[in-house]
Amino acid sequence: MTTAERGSPGSHRTAGPFFSEPVRDYVLQHKDEPVSVLQAGCLAPLRELALGDLAEGGAKISVTAVDADQPLARRVLHDTRNAYDDVITGDLRTVPIPQRAFDIVYCALLLERVEHVDLVLDRLTSALKPGGLLLVRTGDRYAAAALLDRVLPGLARRAVWSRFRPGVPGPFAPVYEQTVSEDGIASYALARGLVIASRASELTRPERPRGLSSSMRITCAAIARLSGGRFDDNHDELLYVIRKPLDRFVSRPMAKTAIVSDAEQSRISRGDDPPYPARVDDPPV
Repeated sequence: MTTAERGSPGSHRTAGPFFSEPVRDYVLQHKDEPVSVLQAGCLAPLRELALGDLAEGGAKISVTAVDADQPLARRVLHDTRNAYDDVITGDLRTVPIPQRAFDIVYCALLLERVEHVDLVLDRLTSALKPGGLLLVRTGDRYAAAALLDRVLPGLARRAVWSRFRPGVPGPFAPVYEQTVSEDGIASYALARGLVIASRASELTRPERPRGLSSSMRITCAAIARLSGGRFDDNHDELLYVIRKPLDRFVSRPMAKTAIVSDAEQSRISRGDDPPYPARVDDPPV
C-alpha cells in the first residue's frame, strides 16, 4: 500500500477490478515511465486503485490531492498531509492545477457536494494528459439515498454519518447538481469529446451498525416505491472510466501561398466573373 493509500479516509474499501484493472493496464503501457495521479476529493477511497501493488512491482507513482477550500476538506487533508506528494486547495473552478500534467485523475466522493460541476470537471479534464484516464465515483442525484441525504435535517445527517463513518470528518453539505446523474455524466462526456470506456453502479450502504443499516434500507425502499421508481434503490453511487482522446489536431505543413497573376488581380478588383475553361468537347475557337 502506498503512503497515500494509508492516509486515505476511505481506505477501508478494498481494491476492485473496475478501477484497478484499467489503472494497471495504463501503467503497463507506460512501463518505465513515472505515473502521476491527481486525487480529486479528500474522501476518495484511493485503495481501490491498487496503486500499492503497482508500486511494489516497481512502478513509480506520485499522488497529488486537490479539494475545495472548505473547513472539513482542510481538516481531512491536514490529517493526511504527509500521505501525498502535493496538496492543492482552493476554489475548484479557479485553483491553479497544472495542465496536461497527470496520467490519471481519480475523482471520488466530490461531485455530489460541490457546485458548478461542469466547470470542476473541465478543470480536472484539462489536467489530464492526452490519452489519460478520468476515473469517477459519485453519488447519483436520482438514487433514493441521495434524496434522503438532501432532505434529512442537519442533526440527523451528522448522527448517521458518525455511526457509519466513525472518526471521519463530515458530513459535507449535499448539492447533487443535474450533472451528477447517469444522463448528466453521459451528456458531459459527449459534449467534451470524451470516451466512456466503462460504467457501473454500486450500492455502498454500510452493513454495520446493523440496526441503522436496516432502517436506511427500509427508508430508501419506501422512497423508491413512493416515487414510482424515479429514485432508484438498487444503487447509490455511479462509477465511470473515461478516456481523454489523444490530440486530434497535429501540426501540418502550411499550404503554399497561391501566386496570382497581374491580370487575375485586375479581374478580381473589377469584380468580373472568372473565365470558364473550355470543355473538352467544345469546338476550338
